[in-house]
Amino acid sequence: MAAFWTHCMATTEADTLVLTLQDIIALAQRQSPSAQSARNTFLSAYWNYRYFRANLLPSVTLSSAPYINKEMNKIAQPDGTAQFLQQDQLGADLTLKVNQQVSWTGGSFFLKSTLNRIDEFQQRTTAYSCQPLLIGYEQSLFGYNSLKWDRRIEPIRFREAKKLYAATLETISATACDHFFALASAQTALDMARQNFAAADTLYSMAQGRYEIGTITQNEMLQLEINRLNEETNVMDAEVSLKETVQRVRSFLALPPTAELRIVLPDSVPPFQVSLPQAMQLALENSSVPEYYRRIQKESESNLSQAKANRGFRADLYVQFGLSQTGNELRGVYRNLMNQEYAGISLSIPLLDWGRGKGRVKTAQSQLALTQTEVEQGMAGFRQTVQELVLQFNMQARKVRVASLTDQRAEQRHRIAQRLYILGRGSMLDLNAAVSEKNAAKLGYVRTLSTYWNLYYTLRSLTAYDFEHNMPLSEQLPI
Repeated sequence: MAAFWTHCMATTEADTLVLTLQDIIALAQRQSPSAQSARNTFLSAYWNYRYFRANLLPSVTLSSAPYINKEMNKIAQPDGTAQFLQQDQLGADLTLKVNQQVSWTGGSFFLKSTLNRIDEFQQRTTAYSCQPLLIGYEQSLFGYNSLKWDRRIEPIRFREAKKLYAATLETISATACDHFFALASAQTALDMARQNFAAADTLYSMAQGRYEIGTITQNEMLQLEINRLNEETNVMDAEVSLKETVQRVRSFLALPPTAELRIVLPDSVPPFQVSLPQAMQLALENSSVPEYYRRIQKESESNLSQAKANRGFRADLYVQFGLSQTGNELRGVYRNLMNQEYAGISLSIPLLDWGRGKGRVKTAQSQLALTQTEVEQGMAGFRQTVQELVLQFNMQARKVRVASLTDQRAEQRHRIAQRLYILGRGSMLDLNAAVSEKNAAKLGYVRTLSTYWNLYYTLRSLTAYDFEHNMPLSEQLPI
């Protein structure tokens, strides 16, 4: 960034920042609010993906829940009765657990070790209980495996986020082109207005002498004065328009409010054509749009799987094997360890749900069919968009050349019309028409350049490819 500002300072004239198209694009991609928003959006997606990847790795937790219990509690007696007894206890525990989820089954293995201690202050006794090693597995049978579907969906979501970030930067470049050429149009309009005013003022001054000697009529003299006044008004309007445009560009680029800007129009456009088959292949590989449709397809399939899993019979399995012991001393609870085994299964069978489960499945199936239709139509529209964009871009280069030639010829015609009028061989009508054509041709050339560069960067946003230098765009992710 410092190097860029050093370059800009080198192109400063009388406290005015002189910028080329590439300068404004570089500024927009570095510091514009739109670029900052795109970076933050991508970073959010990146950390969500990191969270998903972390879920696939083993987790290690250390937990403890100490307590003090000094109150009257209802205590069950050996003979089945209950009594309210005073309890005065201090309890403490420590558990170390390692857990590993299994994505292809949806269950999880765990390994843990626990130690418990209870101090009875009234009896002045201490008791320990330990489970130095427990190995277990828990699994929801016939249930929805969210981890399996996350493994299918989250990588697509992250690829979509990366490609969308790259595309957004190129979209910002296209927007920067619009601002650049809006400033160019305003700057050009002011320059033309000043030139036209100077020419109108000169003609009016010359006409005063001719009017005094009777070579022009009063009507023509009044027309020249009106032209001069109109051109003076045009200068004031163009100055206001330029200031407003500069303010919008400052806001877009996050520049200081006092920064004065002047741009330098590109002399020409690069002489290259884009191959439609190449652009289509690159768009299908690099655009975020196909990734988006893949993601929503998988998400709909996931919703259907979840609806089917929650519709009918469900079972949860829990198995645990390990060692345990109790005692009054800490050393004793780690001796003569006893086997500990536990296995359990819980069942849930819906006998009557009035069709709620079936309704959820049918809804998910309808949503999946709707999504498939959306994907087919969306991809067809995407291919059509790429095709139209390539055709428009290849044609736009020719339009730029025609607009440039039109601008040159309109400028020549204006000079000739002005000279003929000064020599008394041209009419006021011809002169006014030449001025209007010159202004329209100049602004038309700027608009044609704007359309060309907007199309080019929009095409880059879909393909992630630099067709001018025949190379892929470098991936500069803000990680």
